[in-house]
Amino acid sequence: MSVPLLKIGVVLSTMAMITNWMSQTLPSLVGLNTTKLTAAQGGGGGGYPDRSTGVLPANPEESWQVYSSAQDSEGRCVCTVVAPQQSMCSRDARTKQLRQLLEKVQNMTQSIQVLDQRTQRDLQYVEKMEVQLRGLETKFRQVEENHKQNIAKQYKAIKAKMEELRPLIPVLEEYKADAKLVLQFKEEVQNLTSVLNELQEEMGAYDYEELHNRVSNLEERLRACMQKLACGKLTGISEPITIKTSGSRFGSWMTDPLAPEGDTRVWYMDGYHNNRFVREYKSMQDFMSTDNFTSHRLPHPWSGTGQVVYNGSIYFNKFQSHVIIKFDFRTSSISKSRPLDYAGFNNAYHYAWGGHSDIDLMVDEGGLWAIYATHQNAGNIVISKLNPNTLQIIKSWTTNHPKRSAGESFMICGTLYVTNGYSGGTKVYYAYSTNSSTYEYIDIAFQNKYSHISMLDYNPRDRALYAWNNGHQVLYNVTLFHVIRSVEL
Repeated sequence: MSVPLLKIGVVLSTMAMITNWMSQTLPSLVGLNTTKLTAAQGGGGGGYPDRSTGVLPANPEESWQVYSSAQDSEGRCVCTVVAPQQSMCSRDARTKQLRQLLEKVQNMTQSIQVLDQRTQRDLQYVEKMEVQLRGLETKFRQVEENHKQNIAKQYKAIKAKMEELRPLIPVLEEYKADAKLVLQFKEEVQNLTSVLNELQEEMGAYDYEELHNRVSNLEERLRACMQKLACGKLTGISEPITIKTSGSRFGSWMTDPLAPEGDTRVWYMDGYHNNRFVREYKSMQDFMSTDNFTSHRLPHPWSGTGQVVYNGSIYFNKFQSHVIIKFDFRTSSISKSRPLDYAGFNNAYHYAWGGHSDIDLMVDEGGLWAIYATHQNAGNIVISKLNPNTLQIIKSWTTNHPKRSAGESFMICGTLYVTNGYSGGTKVYYAYSTNSSTYEYIDIAFQNKYSHISMLDYNPRDRALYAWNNGHQVLYNVTLFHVIRSVEL
């Protein structure tokens, strides 16, 4: 039994003791020495006494009587007094004592009745509360068990998330360092602005050549800073977004990553050989919704689908040769051409899908690249960084990956990524870093929606992959894990 119920039991026991005391001690309090027990009588009265005490003198006519019952059927104390006629005992001292005692007994009886009622009410309330508390205790136990299970699941999820986020700690430290570097650049720009303002006021007060060099140096540093901030390691490729369905099975399309702000022209080249017409659409919206375009005729047909538009010019491989041509759209003329030494051509070292794809030109945050294969490297891929103005090779890296086994490839932040095929299930599975001259095998899902990819290039401004997939022009968003090294700036 609970503690509240024990307390109520004590109260009831105390009431019984008080009743017994009244029935046994009352006669002696008034000086009565003669007692007798009589059987309880039924009928007529309101109560049913189970024990009575009578006090009788020698002369019944002058007598008075006191009857005290211990309890009725409901446990209440009931006292009955039968006194002699008023004229007989009005002066009797025992009568006064009896009246006083009777008043006390009646007061005590009323108090006990009130206490009994309150006790019974409290008992019912406590019994009800006990049931509710037991139910609440059960619910708390269930909540506690469920809470432990949920905490365990949440802990596992948080632990897994922390494992994913752990590599970001050094990245955040690098960002702090680069934030300071950007502030330095900002100060230099402000200083340079002041110099230019003074130059406008006093022409000839400064060496123009020195000022020009300073501007050029600052531009290079700013460009390098932006490249570092934008660069990262490929960790994911989104589902394809189909922009348009047009052209033949093979072709290429692109935008200029160095185009001025607001220039969103789209360049479109259908086929992989014996074609020299390039379409120019004013915007991506025009490309998607209309057939309004301007046509540019190249001086030579191109070979493969490895063309790229960069800083207002198109770079392409001249058909049936290893010559690279730079054609300026502004002047509609060739601004530079140069052979790519030892590069295979005319389907000597093509991608797995063929199509005269021996030489693949591409750009990333670092500039212009050429991907090809040579006999000297046993038909394996060679990566060359090109000067976009002279087309001379700045530096080359030889890999151990056969060119003909590659489905397609693209450059991001100085790393060449290669797919394992061009049709059916496809993934990016090989990466060669020119920054460290090392390679690794990776596993990045790549959805080949239309089952035949003949062109795949990265645009560093859009941070997206442009693809020609079986007559569909498609875009993929990429996810990069940023690794910034400000000490190189």
